[in-house]
Amino acid sequence: MIVAAALPLLVEHGAAVSTLQIAKAAGIGEATIFRAFADKDELLDACVAAALRNDHVLAELDAVPLDQPLAARLAEAAATLHAYLTRMGAVIGAVQAAGRRRERGGAGDRSATGDRANATERTQQAVIRLLEPDRAGLRLPIEELAVIFLAMLFPGRGASGGTETRIETLVDVFLHGVVGNPASAS
Repeated sequence: MIVAAALPLLVEHGAAVSTLQIAKAAGIGEATIFRAFADKDELLDACVAAALRNDHVLAELDAVPLDQPLAARLAEAAATLHAYLTRMGAVIGAVQAAGRRRERGGAGDRSATGDRANATERTQQAVIRLLEPDRAGLRLPIEELAVIFLAMLFPGRGASGGTETRIETLVDVFLHGVVGNPASAS
């Protein structure tokens, strides 16, 4: 409850958000925060961990109806993943903008790496499920296509400073390639 209340405030105010602001948003006394967390840094770490979790994203991907056309399924998946990346980036960016960087090299990092690998695998499996109904008509194995699809979405979608590529355009290029007329590609 505390972390859920803190996340939007962290995005809005950065790491300068006060524990009093968080307590008010959570509907609790400020002292309650310090019964749950040793200090504000521990609370910020919990916020970053919550932002990185992808359980809700996987639930949204699992809710995409498989009877939709492939383009619609992939557009919905891409929009869901884009929203997740935007939220995650905003929280991490707010914490890092304040000069806070998590200590590296501890046992927690190995655990985080394992969690990240597990989250990546689960996300790939969710995309594979969305591709499965069209397996017979696809040129490449769906496992490979899932990796390609996610790679298109995760690096920031375009050059820095440029305009953002629309999700529908990414899905169209993913499904139909970059050549509009095969005869003109030579």
